[in-house]
Amino acid sequence: MDQLIFSLNATVPLFLMMLLGFILRQIGMFDDNFVKKLNTFNFKVTLPVLLFTDISSSNFLSVWDTKYVLFCFFVTLFCILCLWFVGSLFIDKKGDLGEFVQGSYRSAAATLGIAFTTNIYGDSGMGPLMIIASVPLYNIAAVLILSFSGPSGGSLDKKALKGSLLGVLKNPILIGIFTGIAASLINLRFPPMLDKAVNNVAVLSSPLTLIGLGASFEGAKAVKKIAPTLASSFIKLVLWPGIFVPLALLLGFRNESLIGIVTLVGLPTTASSFVMAKSMGHDGVLTSSIVVVTTFLCPFTLTVILYILKTMGAI
Repeated sequence: MDQLIFSLNATVPLFLMMLLGFILRQIGMFDDNFVKKLNTFNFKVTLPVLLFTDISSSNFLSVWDTKYVLFCFFVTLFCILCLWFVGSLFIDKKGDLGEFVQGSYRSAAATLGIAFTTNIYGDSGMGPLMIIASVPLYNIAAVLILSFSGPSGGSLDKKALKGSLLGVLKNPILIGIFTGIAASLINLRFPPMLDKAVNNVAVLSSPLTLIGLGASFEGAKAVKKIAPTLASSFIKLVLWPGIFVPLALLLGFRNESLIGIVTLVGLPTTASSFVMAKSMGHDGVLTSSIVVVTTFLCPFTLTVILYILKTMGAI
């Protein structure tokens, strides 16, 4: 029973906050413009500040884990290559292939993942290292896959690739991580008044991010292209955790490192994948369906994963 309560405490508060955002949107307290600005504020301000404060206040060299970073990188790379190969064998419609692949590997690790880890451990834990290992690869691979599987193309969109590379360099989350690393290495400390102000911004990150995600939820798009949507959702929420969480256990990952890996392979597909698919000429219907279904089912699958890991004493 204790293990179940732990698991529910780790997942239910997050999705209740998302439900609150969804309800506020439905009753008209939020409109499209407000939700867009809220998500932008979280992405560009609160989340980078949270990551900066967590990393800068720690001894980064003591928490760096090369084995963990390489594991996250190669897991991400394997998922991408495997999905691209297998998807090309079973998906007939060319435009759907790229959306299926992206939707089946691209996790909301940098938004929901940090909120999830913070809810369990009180800080972002190993999340920043996981983001360093996976997020640049997420973006670059998405451009390549969506370009070569375009509904009317099949050649590399060089403009989109250049934009993605620049986007990686200008990504506020990565900037927050790397400035936090620099601050940690030089042992930078703010005066108490400034430190308190920065921390006040950081604590806004998790609740506002979850409310923004909930407010962005569009359930009406979930029932379209149901077969590839369910297949992608199964891969994202069941197959990848079923393969890589046991592998992580065999390799000795525990506690915060293991939770970081769970967020990498077991969280729903990020909503930004829909924006990228649309911007590169895809209709986005399959992507939006995957985002909706994985977000809806994730509380159940994640609770089961945490319950098993807690029962095993791995977290």
